[in-house]
Amino acid sequence: MSSFLNITCLIFFSFLLWFLRHYYQVLAFMFAIEEINRNPNLLPNISLGFHIYNTYHNDERILESSLMWLSGQGQTIPNYSCERQRKSVVVIGGATSELTFSMGTLLELYKLPQISYGLFDPLITDPLQFPSVYQMAPSDTSLPLGMVRLMLHFKWTWVGLVASDDSRGEKFLRDLQEEMARNDVCVAFIKKTTARKASNKDFYYYFLLSIRVSSANVFVIYGDTNSLLSLVFMENPYVLVRKVWITTSHWDIAKKPGYIYFDNFHGALIFSDQTSKIPGFKDFLKTVNPARHPEDIFLKNFWNSAFGCPHIHGKEDEGVCSSNASLDTLSLSSLENMMSDQSYTVYTAVYAVAWALHEMFLWFLGVFDKEDVREGKEHQHYRCHLHSFLKNLQFNNSVGKLVVLDKKRHSVANYDVLNYVTFSNDTEVLIKVGEFMPEAPLGQDLTIHEHAITWSTWNKKSRCSKVCGPGFQKKAQEGRSVCCFNCDPCPDMHISNQTDADQCVKCPEDQYPNQGRNQCLPKMVTFLAYEEPLGIALASTAACLSLLTALVLWVFVRHKNTPIVRANNRDLSNILLISLFFCFLCSLLFIGHPTAAHCLLRQTTFGVMFTVAVSSILAKTIIVVLAFRTTRPGSRSRKWMGSRAPISVVFFCTLFQFLLCGVWLLLSPPFPEADTHSDREHIILGCNEGSLIAFYFVLSYMGVLALASFAVAFFVRNLPDRFNEAKYITFSMLVFCSVWVSFLPAYQSTKGKMMAAVEIFSILSSSTGLLACIFIPKCYVILLQPHRNTKKSLKNNVNANYPGICSVNKKL
Repeated sequence: MSSFLNITCLIFFSFLLWFLRHYYQVLAFMFAIEEINRNPNLLPNISLGFHIYNTYHNDERILESSLMWLSGQGQTIPNYSCERQRKSVVVIGGATSELTFSMGTLLELYKLPQISYGLFDPLITDPLQFPSVYQMAPSDTSLPLGMVRLMLHFKWTWVGLVASDDSRGEKFLRDLQEEMARNDVCVAFIKKTTARKASNKDFYYYFLLSIRVSSANVFVIYGDTNSLLSLVFMENPYVLVRKVWITTSHWDIAKKPGYIYFDNFHGALIFSDQTSKIPGFKDFLKTVNPARHPEDIFLKNFWNSAFGCPHIHGKEDEGVCSSNASLDTLSLSSLENMMSDQSYTVYTAVYAVAWALHEMFLWFLGVFDKEDVREGKEHQHYRCHLHSFLKNLQFNNSVGKLVVLDKKRHSVANYDVLNYVTFSNDTEVLIKVGEFMPEAPLGQDLTIHEHAITWSTWNKKSRCSKVCGPGFQKKAQEGRSVCCFNCDPCPDMHISNQTDADQCVKCPEDQYPNQGRNQCLPKMVTFLAYEEPLGIALASTAACLSLLTALVLWVFVRHKNTPIVRANNRDLSNILLISLFFCFLCSLLFIGHPTAAHCLLRQTTFGVMFTVAVSSILAKTIIVVLAFRTTRPGSRSRKWMGSRAPISVVFFCTLFQFLLCGVWLLLSPPFPEADTHSDREHIILGCNEGSLIAFYFVLSYMGVLALASFAVAFFVRNLPDRFNEAKYITFSMLVFCSVWVSFLPAYQSTKGKMMAAVEIFSILSSSTGLLACIFIPKCYVILLQPHRNTKKSLKNNVNANYPGICSVNKKL
């Protein structure tokens, strides 16, 4: 003798809004019951039965259906049941959270276990509010992440959101917006809808219009089937909307025959829970026929809607189009798609109940009398004991997948990405184009086969602003979303080598940006080299002037005993020529690859040599002044007219400059450096002066000596000029001072190797001025007018202008 238990299934559908998938859930439920009853190893000697009740999407009708089932005989009397036998022990229902909430509140009064096969809702996991409700669906907390990964894959940064106006929709929008914000994806607009709003044509038209005029081309749809799909089943659609839709398989967009505006969703990308094929289900569908189940009024209505059969009220038998028709020939022909998600979940839920009952009866056999258990006399204990077995249930279903109902151990859903494609012959198909595995490593979690996707529109981009190409950076538009920006060129020495760069990156110091500012190029190393034209010109000039100075020195040495050479202190003239020779040569230290030795020597050598030259000129002018002062009776200047006095002037002046240079080299010596800033495209090798203060002290000291020489020479410029150098020294010092006064602003305004060139030019020009103004006239007399280079000529000239001066000249 076998026992008989009822399982009640409350399936949500309505005749006005008919969804094919809902009845497939009923068929999956029936197939699981038949399969379990044929299995001798599961619930032996016990048969499962079922009741199917229709529910509507409002609390009143849900409560009505629940009370009818609890009371029996079509009655709706609370706390009273007309059926004393074969009472149901569990309820499988709750396609939506609202349905579960409404049913759970009532069923909890009777401690009836309720297994929800709808979307996972964290609110239902609350053990205090819903202790008797169990969820079969895996957790979909990773769904927002998967959708954002899809957006990032296609570079969609401007997305519209549409969701049902309920707790699930609110939570999904909140989680999705947070994930979008973390990945710099912006929300174009948000629309919420309910079944009541969706049935309003004005709202419907405004809804479609706002989508069409939106700058976003991608929209996410999530939420309750009834509230959202009402938008699809509205008659007389306002306008076709060609957009890219992202949704889940729980929102049924299966095409109803004759509704051409399902093309609105052509090309939609659907996240569907990964499920397995149910062995034998396709064969079972082939056997389902209204003729075989005449008592099933739901099947007749489903058949009429699915195949587009005419139906005349009151003549139900005429509603069957063909006795040979089969469900596996429907437009959405792939039964794997029909068995996905909630249908598969219903199938698994039935098995979960069966295994929980199986474990419970095994336990009962060890506690109660076997005959009582077999005859169902302990029926009153079933409901309260079944909870503990459901909570601890763990089994592998017929496809080998582990099933756990523990609220703390819900698995995370994996998703297939399906592409919804419609055809002009009123057919449709779902094509798998990818998958999302949230627990896979980052970068491997989303797989998309773009070539397999059929798009609804040629414009697959969805952005608020145009793409900022390489060489540009984003600049936010004031008062708008971060996805709305202008594209500004990268600043100087910065690049961006990617699109939509938030900020340009500065090139390393040894590189510079190309013209497009999308790549850093290596800077060329450069310095004032002997090989380049400027280096060749300056070096050649320095060498020629050095040779010219040496030639002048040779002339003076060869004619050392002539009056014109002896007239202004022969030794000072030789010292001056030697210092000028080295001044010309020291300019070569500024040319070539800078080394530590070059940097240490070039400024100090230049400073010391020029000090020797300028101090020699100062000594010459002092000697001229003293020479003419000795002509006065009783003058004390005669004791300064010895040969050691002018040399002492040169020595002490040079010694002070030498001490300055020594302190400079000890405290902050010059050193080689690579200048990466002066030239945009070159690294200029040069010398850092170490201490600019010391450098300008050296220059200032030479300037003081030069001004002193100029002042004294200017004072004695009108003395007899046959052998008097005062006029020549005055003019030479004027040239010298002019050059170095011009040097200072020119040196400060130039950068890189041109600084060295400016200093070399100043050295050469000032030294040439001294050489030309002081010695060229003398060389002219010595070499070309030797008749003027005699004592007689000197005496005649001086006596004519300054009687008594001959004695002075004789001493000199």
